[in-house]
Amino acid sequence: MDLTILYRGPLASCDYDCPYCPFAKRRDTPAQLRADRAALDRFTDWVRAHREDRLSLLFTPWGEGLVRSWYRAALVDLSHQAHVDRVAIQTNLSCRVDWLADADLDTVALWCTYHPGQTPPERLLAKTRRLAELGVRFSVGVVGLPEHLPHARRLRAELPEHVYLWVNAAEGHRYTDQEAARWTALDPLFPYSRHPHRSAGRPCRTGSTVVSVDGDGTVRRCHFVRDELGNLYDGSYRAALAPRPCPLAVCDCHIGYVHLETLPLYDVFAGGVLERIPAAPPPMPGSAGSPVALSLLPRTDPANR
Repeated sequence: MDLTILYRGPLASCDYDCPYCPFAKRRDTPAQLRADRAALDRFTDWVRAHREDRLSLLFTPWGEGLVRSWYRAALVDLSHQAHVDRVAIQTNLSCRVDWLADADLDTVALWCTYHPGQTPPERLLAKTRRLAELGVRFSVGVVGLPEHLPHARRLRAELPEHVYLWVNAAEGHRYTDQEAARWTALDPLFPYSRHPHRSAGRPCRTGSTVVSVDGDGTVRRCHFVRDELGNLYDGSYRAALAPRPCPLAVCDCHIGYVHLETLPLYDVFAGGVLERIPAAPPPMPGSAGSPVALSLLPRTDPANR
């Protein structure tokens, strides 16, 4: 079968101090870092040995993974495994990028987030140009806070034309139609992020072909549903894999709602679901096929990963 795994180990330290993030400038102790490395090595070993499925992997650390050598090594290693279709990671791109030349560029990908105030835009843009030169698949995005709008506009103007710029609706922010239109002009898919999606009782791929795994190997359907399906390393999760409706009222994070079967996002992001890269340039606002908000609930839950 084709199985997508979202892996989140114990790493929680980050080199940035974004005011909207609870993990800003958190420092893991040497013991915590050793535990994170051991957990990632165990997961990597499992992936290498588990050849009964075609695997797609997304690393979603609370902290910044790519400043740690073991995450860079894992991405390179796993990208060369024949049964791994995609290996991607969410990153602030504060790390160097030339190490990606050693990866299989048909398999590896980056989901990059720009955090204004944390690094000069010139530094991030220089790294994106280098990624493009290397031939790395990547997207770049920003949290849609009002003060981030000029930075996002600069990104769109200076990023390579083929690079998708995504915008996450800011936690707790209610967008007027005029504000939303400004963001949608930069990211035609922003309407999918603007409002949470009604999900209770609706079919979702999580728990069936998509699962979440933590550093201990505990398998859950996704990061947002705490019920356990079993453990990755003893194989007990396999018997629990089955289609099931979402038990939550709403889903407002892209790494969750992208898997809802009631949304067309597997078609929109075909071939790039994990790295958030559309299959084709998204239609501009007002054109035929442009997205519309599919739910009208106020945004209240954190979803700025």
